[in-house]
Amino acid sequence: MFATRLNGFVRRHVLAAVAVFAAVIAVYSPAKVLAAEPLKVAAIYTVPVEQQWVGRIHKALNAAAERGDITYVYSENTANTDYERVMREYAEAGHQLIVGEAFAVERAARNVAAEYPETAFLMGSSFPAAEPNFAVFDNFIHEPSYLSGMIAGAKSKSGKIGMIGGFAIPEVNRLMHAFMNGAKATNPDVTFTVNFINSWYDPPKAKETAYAMIDAGADVLYAERFGVSDAAMEKGIFAIGNVIDTAADYPNTILASAIWHMEPTVDVAIAAVKANNFKAEDYGKYSFMGHGGGSLVVDEALVDADLLSKVKAVEASILDGSFTVEINDEEPKSSN
Repeated sequence: MFATRLNGFVRRHVLAAVAVFAAVIAVYSPAKVLAAEPLKVAAIYTVPVEQQWVGRIHKALNAAAERGDITYVYSENTANTDYERVMREYAEAGHQLIVGEAFAVERAARNVAAEYPETAFLMGSSFPAAEPNFAVFDNFIHEPSYLSGMIAGAKSKSGKIGMIGGFAIPEVNRLMHAFMNGAKATNPDVTFTVNFINSWYDPPKAKETAYAMIDAGADVLYAERFGVSDAAMEKGIFAIGNVIDTAADYPNTILASAIWHMEPTVDVAIAAVKANNFKAEDYGKYSFMGHGGGSLVVDEALVDADLLSKVKAVEASILDGSFTVEINDEEPKSSN
């Protein structure tokens, strides 16, 4: 009898120990440890991270890193001739998601992506995604750009608005057209002078171009590039910001800004790679206001309540789908 009870006692404790061990294995199994590991992400930028467009991507990736979702490294000021090499280096180093802008290096970037089908690539591009792993995104902030245009049109006393952009590519063109349509909605007689400086980062050139427009009578400037708002503040006129909010740097100058939020795009891509279902698709929709990818900020000290109410009414119509802002990727022209 004693032997039987002893055997039962031992058996029960052995089974309990096995159960505990199995539970430990379940919690700390390689699969679960792997799932908890942050994703390795790298970004490649052709300009400094201070530049507004790239800065928004950098901000979103830093936020994901601070949450512990990813580890993040980046290269800035990468020459177009070096872009392909840097892409390969990051892919060879085992980064699971590589982010960047491929506008001037489309063919090279797509060729590299094809060589690393197990790596996810998310690239700013004017062209479609490419199977199996080359997804594209864009800053579709045409909706807040339209709203900022409404404010610009109403605030212009001369009826002349100057517009300065980097390059006449779809990503810039569509924002300018949306802005122009918004301005015409509140001031049908407004005219525009449009100029491209053919650089993504040349504040002195943008500033000099702005001076010329001010001398020609423009009293509101669309600042798609850095340098424009500097000229506006020096000359005591208004400006409209783009992509980032710089109002604090230019007091009594920036009426409103169309803001790009890259976080929705980045977060969807990270989740897809982690779930092993990343696909070659267009992520552009995640920059729409409905996805939280775009917003309007207004200096209410410079914009009267009646105008702001009209703008907010249109914003509500955009968000509920009853009003659609036209997307026009053609190069905008100055008024005749």
